[in-house]
Amino acid sequence: MGAKDWMIIYADRDIPGVLRQRLQFDRPATDALVSQLFSDRRIDALADSSLDAANPPDDLVLAAVWPGVSVVCAGELGVDHPSRLDTRFLRAGKGSTIYLHAMHSVVDWFAFAVWDAEGELLRSLSLSPDHGLIENIGEPLAFEQPYWEGQHPAVDAEEEDEDDYPFAFHPLELAEEALSSLFGFVYEGVPSPSHVEPWNVPLASYRLSPRKRRALRLRRH
Repeated sequence: MGAKDWMIIYADRDIPGVLRQRLQFDRPATDALVSQLFSDRRIDALADSSLDAANPPDDLVLAAVWPGVSVVCAGELGVDHPSRLDTRFLRAGKGSTIYLHAMHSVVDWFAFAVWDAEGELLRSLSLSPDHGLIENIGEPLAFEQPYWEGQHPAVDAEEEDEDDYPFAFHPLELAEEALSSLFGFVYEGVPSPSHVEPWNVPLASYRLSPRKRRALRLRRH
């Protein structure tokens, strides 16, 4: 597996249903959301990207706003402890259910979190083989249960190092299951006919200047 992402989704509608419509995003609303989240940066609009590039470097951000669903992909969202996420990302989604999803295949790390419309953290999980269970808050969601119960073992029973692996499952496999269950698409998981193809979901792309003390307005070329 070689997938990486760091994104947050604000939703008060069915996420797969909205993404499946392949609607053009609301560009003024998307500009406004990015300007709100990165008000201390100069923001330059770039050529559009897509949801399959949800791991932008620190000086880029991808985003899109549709009716009922908004997506933001930014390096700041790749946090080991989702419960410590910068509160500005939660304020921007107040009134909507908020989902964070992040994974990095090089270190087999995965994290996700869910906040309700009032901003209360319902579930947060972060884990990797090297660092173990980094954060585990709230009750596991339904899609997690088969993994915690050992129905998707990370190591074959015949392998000698089975007892050395710290989890009953591979974090990246759970990461793909979370994408499928929550958002209706996968990167390297097993696709189904109902899945959205992330490369068909357009996102606006922006370059961020280094942080300044004073907020600067978004510029378009």
